[in-house]
Amino acid sequence: MKLLSLFSRRSIANWTRNERLGLSLKLSAYRLRTRLRFSSSESADEFPKPDFDFDCICNDEKTSEEMKRIIGLRKQFGDVDRVKQLYSLLVESGKSQNDDDELLQEALKIPNRCHPRVMELGTEPFVVRYGGRKRPPFDGFGPKQFDEITESSGLLRRNSIGAFVGPRSYYLAGDLAALEDALCQYTLSYLAKRNFKLVSVPDILWPEIVEGCGMNLHGERTQLYGLNVGNRCRSAYLSGTSEMALAGLYVNKVLSESELPVKLAAVSRCFRAEVSRMKEERGIYRVHQFTKVEMFCLTGSETGSDSDDMLETIVSTQEDLFLSLGIHYQLLDMPANELGSPAYRKFDIEAWMPGRKMYGEISSASNCTDYQSRRLNIRYRSENGLLKHVHTINGTACAVPRMLVALIETHQRKDGSFVIPDVLRKYFDGRSMIEPVSAVKLKILRRAH
Repeated sequence: MKLLSLFSRRSIANWTRNERLGLSLKLSAYRLRTRLRFSSSESADEFPKPDFDFDCICNDEKTSEEMKRIIGLRKQFGDVDRVKQLYSLLVESGKSQNDDDELLQEALKIPNRCHPRVMELGTEPFVVRYGGRKRPPFDGFGPKQFDEITESSGLLRRNSIGAFVGPRSYYLAGDLAALEDALCQYTLSYLAKRNFKLVSVPDILWPEIVEGCGMNLHGERTQLYGLNVGNRCRSAYLSGTSEMALAGLYVNKVLSESELPVKLAAVSRCFRAEVSRMKEERGIYRVHQFTKVEMFCLTGSETGSDSDDMLETIVSTQEDLFLSLGIHYQLLDMPANELGSPAYRKFDIEAWMPGRKMYGEISSASNCTDYQSRRLNIRYRSENGLLKHVHTINGTACAVPRMLVALIETHQRKDGSFVIPDVLRKYFDGRSMIEPVSAVKLKILRRAH
């Protein structure tokens, strides 16, 4: 009733940002407290309650002060002092942490800790290194931008489609669609050789999974699309990344230490509601739906560096992939203000895009330590019999639209053709080049459109 009464005050459209955030957290805490099921009819399994490490936050003064600084750097709304106050009252009452709605609500605002190196970075990314060779001056011509190359040849269509698709939509045709498929096949083959297990994932997820991964679903800048699921009075969401569904595979699971690390890979469609008015992000650089190959790993915490080592493995895999495609890039160690709530440390890779004359992000990799596993109840039993939370690590192997931009702008030629990297030719009918479309053929293509 308390939640319902919130809606009777005035139109939600007139609420302040803090009021909307407050409702979001109240709804999240309510779901956790009432232990909503994945489905009223499909599963008897209860969704786990989070296992927050209150002892570390509340009883270690050094950690408390560190978390206050981290919250400030990330410009978030967590209140460590309020959590400590509520936890102290809870301990005095002798009740369980999950019996206190307000404590859960406040705890949900606290982000993950940061790697010590992150705390030294200030507010700007640090360039760790450059990889690959930047293409020397183009032979007698200025490099064109991706949209100019592909739209003029009929391979990309973005205009005059608003009557039957949503904004920021696009069509890939002919050789460009084949190149997308070749990129995905090559990337998955590459990951399989490095012992990643391929998983096909669902695109529709319950909110508990999404929020358990650290995504806020109710704020003003919510990035995901919500769905109404029939007459069940429930909401579901289109997946923004396969990381969420892969994490969902292990909800309520207890692994043995010998099963770790787990290395998974998935190719899926990703749906993002985010928008941008930046000139640099026009075209298919930032869109609402795209194909992405994702890496997701689980590790233990026995050595203290298990997940840090896996993060390095993922970054190394990303770099090897991009080098094999002839892409010049820079690797960035990201500062705290660029980290989402789950990330302990994050690296971004930006590719040089000659037509745009800029570096553009094509991948990221994050170590989330036990932030997600504490919310999703993913644990392992160590060799000495102790139950511990796993660490989760994720990384982009291939985000197709931006990879296409980087590839085609890098490998374009003066006549409008572009060279296919050697490693992709096996998946592209053995062809080494995409030839420019002739004027006659282009006229036929445009009539067909």
